Amino acid sequence: MVGISSGRKALKIIVFFSVILIFLFISNAFAKDDESEINDNARDNEIKFELTDNAGRWFDTGAELAGNRSIAVAAPGVRVKFSGNSNTVHTRTSLVYPTGAAGMPFNTEPRKGGDEVTLTTPGLYVFVCSIHPYMFGAVIVDDPATAGLDLGSSLSMITGESFSSSSDLATRVLRTFFIATNPANWQNYASNTPWHITYPNMDVHIDGNIVNLASALNARYGNDLALEALSKPAILAVGEVWVATQFETTAGKSKPGTVSAIDGVNWQVTRKVALPSIDINNPHNLWTDKDQNVIYATQWFDSKLAVYDRQTGTLIRNVSVGESPAHVMTLTDNDLIHITNNGDSRTDSVMELAPLATEVLRRIDIGRGTPHGHWMSHDGKHMVTPNVTSGDTTQYNFRTNVIEAIVPVSGEFSHPLAIGMLPNADKYYVANMFDNTITAVDMSTHTVIKHINLLENYNPLSGAVSGPVGAWPIQTPVSPDGKNMVTANTLSGTITIIDTRPGLATTDTAVKMLPCDPGCHGVQYGAKQGGGYYAYVSSKFSNRLLVVDPDPNADGDPSDASIAGSIGLFASDATLRDDAITGNPGMGGQGILPIPLVYNGWVQNLPASWSNQLTETQRHPIQ
Repeated sequence: MVGISSGRKALKIIVFFSVILIFLFISNAFAKDDESEINDNARDNEIKFELTDNAGRWFDTGAELAGNRSIAVAAPGVRVKFSGNSNTVHTRTSLVYPTGAAGMPFNTEPRKGGDEVTLTTPGLYVFVCSIHPYMFGAVIVDDPATAGLDLGSSLSMITGESFSSSSDLATRVLRTFFIATNPANWQNYASNTPWHITYPNMDVHIDGNIVNLASALNARYGNDLALEALSKPAILAVGEVWVATQFETTAGKSKPGTVSAIDGVNWQVTRKVALPSIDINNPHNLWTDKDQNVIYATQWFDSKLAVYDRQTGTLIRNVSVGESPAHVMTLTDNDLIHITNNGDSRTDSVMELAPLATEVLRRIDIGRGTPHGHWMSHDGKHMVTPNVTSGDTTQYNFRTNVIEAIVPVSGEFSHPLAIGMLPNADKYYVANMFDNTITAVDMSTHTVIKHINLLENYNPLSGAVSGPVGAWPIQTPVSPDGKNMVTANTLSGTITIIDTRPGLATTDTAVKMLPCDPGCHGVQYGAKQGGGYYAYVSSKFSNRLLVVDPDPNADGDPSDASIAGSIGLFASDATLRDDAITGNPGMGGQGILPIPLVYNGWVQNLPASWSNQLTETQRHPIQ
């Protein structure tokens, strides 16, 4: 069994190998004698990164180097300048840097303006935005007096912990990272061609050995792989499923992102909503009103909430709410809307809007900034926010309008990202992305009950697997009946199923692992026809939706969870759309909204037209 500290070390190895991948890109450029490209990227020993809203080019040098515009090489003393060409704020955070490097770690508050840092110590530096943690830029500071490019004999993370070397886990995740950073390598289920991954064809020096990277990875994982055929679930769903296909581009917009609707009866993509009139920007998370008539879509790389008609896709309004709005939910008792402003470092960073977003009512002080994927209790009393940059959660009481507790859930840089909650609100769960853990918290005592280590069943050195494994957990909702929790793990490309039934030996234990696509990200539950639930899972670097049945035989035990089907998120000739699709078809799957809402508290308020399609148990998921 690998402890939590081992899980953290494994994650650092992951980052190290992800960084080596960047090194390989650049070394390949050297092999092609692309000295002029390197000089262009670091002219006068200065590098300029422009932070953008464009998928795959979030940190953009403006010049391509070995097929990548987020990488640069320079001599010691290089001035790295960050400028903003984004509609929202970002941080400039030195995730990885040479151990002992002067001026490190480097970290900024979320902002749009420019920043500058001078790098003097040879080695490799990786910068991220902590608000949007898949934004990456890298600089290799190379001493011209030494042979080859300098990575540094030891690398550190912003936490200050140092690491080096390789592992089985690192090589596997290196492949995933390589896919994520190159849109040409994303899984495209709209194509009939095999899935080809382009690896740098070069020799590399790893742990004292010289190996050809492409040959080694092809031998281990294969290439030109046939993707699984899409398959419709045998049991139909109630209603429809909306997915934020955040990276899809269309002709009438300068910013990426659409929202895609799937019919739960014929499993077809029926509509694409691009909203070109407002240039909707990276739609990230979705919710609806009590009547299921409108869709609320947050624009994560902007400052607005889009509201549109669910049946026609027609824009109703575009509301300014604050920087980097991430998640949106309603209260069950009054339909008030609450949005987390992920880019706000100020404490009053949750916005409250009137039903249908007709008016911004107030900013709610949660005592912390940068909240992301919050959750509401079934009775409309509580909200819990995961606070990304402070490593804790806020429990807020709407009855008294006070903060009941701020609970540390892991380390300062654990990156708590999303909340799941039992349907009776006795307990909530926090997905700590960079910590590879899920923290269970008692709602009444405000105390941590358990840390679920998602790397516990994986040996990062040998690669041995003894049970479910997940790396970088994202969304993690609890089923409407409170019996299981489905977690999307973005780096490992896996889905973990946790048993949440109380009083069992398996309570709050991962009991099953299912395969997912690269960038596994979004999860929500919807109703199956005839009873039970599906969990729908989306991935950033793929264009299919996985349909998970967490309890196929309806015995309450989630250990036999399985994938019931998979649906393409790309348009067909019959798909209605308000703009012509131009690129990344159906890619960037993140937030998910099944209609009708079937979580406890919301399901009881459904109109009869929706409620009548559910079973009695689905209408009252807990007794």
